[in-house]
Amino acid sequence: MDSRKRFRIICLILFAIYVAAIIYFLLFSDMYGRSQGYTNYRYNLIPFYEIRRFLRSAIYEGSIRFQDIFVNLIGNVVAFIPFGALIRWVRNRKTYFWIAVLYTFLFSLAIEGIQFFTRVGVFDVDDLILNTIGGALGYAIYRILRAIDRKRYEHDEKEPKTL
Repeated sequence: MDSRKRFRIICLILFAIYVAAIIYFLLFSDMYGRSQGYTNYRYNLIPFYEIRRFLRSAIYEGSIRFQDIFVNLIGNVVAFIPFGALIRWVRNRKTYFWIAVLYTFLFSLAIEGIQFFTRVGVFDVDDLILNTIGGALGYAIYRILRAIDRKRYEHDEKEPKTL
């Protein structure tokens, strides 16, 4: 088995573990109060509403803990970076930026939709925005690492072979 195929298999395994972890934490984890659920449907369809609320509460009122801000704002971005970084290897074909962003958005939309219909979370358009930003950052990281690897490979090829 060549190294490229082995690398793709590793990426597929990592992606499967990643998706299982995301589903667990966003739908089943007691840590985020998922076991009780809500009695009614909860949603936010106003872009940047929750983001502004968190920032305003933290800056002006000091009523929100850093952990809450981290989980709700930064955590939504960071949680989807692996998705954007691995999507090219899962698709096993050339993946452009907009395709990675679209797949990230659709995966996030599926998660938010499941949270809404099962009432274990809140459908939040801000989460869609932050998750999609995370996937875009992940894809950008993949492209940067790929460019570095190609330059290193080209540099190694140009080096004279000595015994």
